[in-house]
Amino acid sequence: MNISIITVGKLKEKYLKQGIDEYVKRLSAYAKMDIIEIADEKAPEVLSDAEMIQVKEKEGERILSKIGQDTYVIALAINGKMKSSEALAADLDKLATYGKSKIAFIIGGSLGLSDTVLNRADEKLSFSNMTFPHQLMRLILVEQVYRSFRINRNEPYHK
Repeated sequence: MNISIITVGKLKEKYLKQGIDEYVKRLSAYAKMDIIEIADEKAPEVLSDAEMIQVKEKEGERILSKIGQDTYVIALAINGKMKSSEALAADLDKLATYGKSKIAFIIGGSLGLSDTVLNRADEKLSFSNMTFPHQLMRLILVEQVYRSFRINRNEPYHK
């Protein structure tokens, strides 16, 4: 299985990079994991609604350019469906069983994802009603993908 995380912005925090690198290394026994960073759109601190849409659309174009036609897309969105770790594991297992070997998780920037990206998504996933920094969300997502493979292989994992 080939899994991509397409995310807006560069990760600067060393401690987050170390955590992500550790889980990507662990995942290598189960799947190929790529993390694709796309540039965030430069914008002033205070934006009008129209400017926010424009920023999200520009970032969205960059995101969509990294997604193949045969890729199953899961967008992280606050209004997406919440799942347990076991449910996410089962869904990833079903995707693999039915020939969906390319999966892309999308993490938007600080303003979220454009409607264009959300419309391209095959599924919208929410980790919580809370808002998390998109940099931290990378670490949480990579850990949950790793956990999913452990669950699907009946290997021990922390409950």
